[in-house]
Amino acid sequence: MDYSSIFSYMYTEIALVGVAIAVLLYDLLAGERGRKFFHCFTCILMLLFIAGTVVPYHQGTGEVFGGMYVYSPVAGIVKSILAIGTLIVFLQADSWLRREDTTFKRGEFYVLTLSTLLGMDFMISSGHFMMFFIGLELASVPMACLVAFDKYRHNSAEAGAKYILSALFASGLMLYGISFLYGTTGTLYFEDMAPALDGNALQILAMAFFFTGLGFKISLVPFHLWTADTYEGAPTTVTSYLSVVSKAAAAFALMVVLVKVFAQMVEYWQLMLYIVIVLSITVANLFAIRQKNLKRFLAFSSISQAGYIMLAVISGTPYGMTSLIFYVLVYMVANLAAFGVISAVEQNSDGKVCMDDYNGLYRTNPKLTVIMTLALFSLAGIPPFAGFFSKFFIFAAAFEQGFHVLVFIALINTVISLYYYLLVVKAMFITPNDSPVANFRSDNSTRLSLILCLAGIIVLGLASCIFDGINLYSFGM
Repeated sequence: MDYSSIFSYMYTEIALVGVAIAVLLYDLLAGERGRKFFHCFTCILMLLFIAGTVVPYHQGTGEVFGGMYVYSPVAGIVKSILAIGTLIVFLQADSWLRREDTTFKRGEFYVLTLSTLLGMDFMISSGHFMMFFIGLELASVPMACLVAFDKYRHNSAEAGAKYILSALFASGLMLYGISFLYGTTGTLYFEDMAPALDGNALQILAMAFFFTGLGFKISLVPFHLWTADTYEGAPTTVTSYLSVVSKAAAAFALMVVLVKVFAQMVEYWQLMLYIVIVLSITVANLFAIRQKNLKRFLAFSSISQAGYIMLAVISGTPYGMTSLIFYVLVYMVANLAAFGVISAVEQNSDGKVCMDDYNGLYRTNPKLTVIMTLALFSLAGIPPFAGFFSKFFIFAAAFEQGFHVLVFIALINTVISLYYYLLVVKAMFITPNDSPVANFRSDNSTRLSLILCLAGIIVLGLASCIFDGINLYSFGM
């Protein structure tokens, strides 16, 4: 085995393992004085990690371990986006981790989060279904621990139980589908399996089972029933990580597998995605209107956003891949900005997360209100913010492939989503409140994360014309 190739192609995973080990050793060896700098130490390590991996090292593709791990510059770009999202989550977690009931578990939070990120990286670069499944489980099991992290508060333990049970059944169905694929093709390698598929009934069933596993990770209807309860019960910082980083990794992995493995069965998985997209954006939008808890509200919003992301997947084109990655990047900064505001208000107001609690928020906390408004406008797709252009690109990718009715349905649902996003804006700016959330000053770490997200919303909107001309397939997939 050429070890130089391993270090060359797997530099992202190797560096991430190094970061996790360094954080673990710091947690074990640092004294009481050293723990005061734990957050700064972890964030600096993540910043160095991102700086070393944000630009793809190679301009071509490569593989190690007999093709089980496949490197591509596009995957490197996605991994960098996930790492940036993780850093923002770490910045937002500081005030929560300083609480008396969580400060002693700070090291566990960082290590578990980095473990899930490592699993997602392996899942993205897998060229073999066994590697894919190992990466999926490495991302899912620590995530269940993170969801149940606040086990003495906010129904976190119940949320963790619901998440792990749902993940268990989804993983079981996925593994069952993979076994069918192996039985009908005799291989688990993506490249070898693709020409061996002929679209028989057993293979169609296997593809549906496989899609079930990733549909759970992405929170697509009808695999979404765990989402609202888990988002509500989990710590807000974990919820933001689950709604952005985990969803983005699964969406990219799904598109890669559908294009690489199931290319011969394109008419079947496009029909399946067509139905799931309509259900996801419609059901989620209708249920979001009824929500009063903002974490449940954003849970159904994320289900709807997942449906829009699938518009890029259903196109199956290079332009669709470019649109997917840009949409994920825009969704990441907008959603993390919204969750950052919710986390800041929750930590400084004795756990207020209901929409009625935000009545009159502009009177006492105008800066947070403006950031929340801009984040919601971007999620709704209002110009000139980045969310408008990201939606335009995925609509164009699907329309280009002839999904005209589907795009029309998505446009109608965009109007519905605008209505319920404006409900939150109305509460903050217009609805009166005799006792609004008191004025407070967020910690420096949270303010930095919100500034980064706000800059992302504005800059990505201004730079959208540049992204429209980029074909990420030119880097190799």
